[in-house]
Amino acid sequence: QVQLVESGGGLVQAGDSLRLSCAASGRTFSRSVMGWFRQAPGKEREFVAAITWTVGGTYYADSVKGRFTISRDNAKITVYLQMNSLKPEDTAVYYCAAPTHINSNYQMRDPNSYDYWGQGTQVTVSS
Repeated sequence: QVQLVESGGGLVQAGDSLRLSCAASGRTFSRSVMGWFRQAPGKEREFVAAITWTVGGTYYADSVKGRFTISRDNAKITVYLQMNSLKPEDTAVYYCAAPTHINSNYQMRDPNSYDYWGQGTQVTVSS
């Protein structure tokens, strides 16, 4: 059983910052890649950022590049998403996710490639 627990969401004004956390646990957790996704009302879930546990390689959606930073703490098995210069269009429920394992079908930006999801944390940015 893998558990992902997000925290850190809230209501902020445009231009403000927030840091989301995702704590992972579980005996079958492969610790290969961790991703952040978001879903706004009436929209599909979309990729935000991802990080590899070993090398720490980072990947971002174009819409957040330069404003968001993903990082991880291997000892705490926790991934963070630092969000700066927030915009109203960043308003969404943010989810962290992890795949069971990486195979030839895995696509980092596709939510269908992820097997484990947190409960989500709401981020609301007012104008």
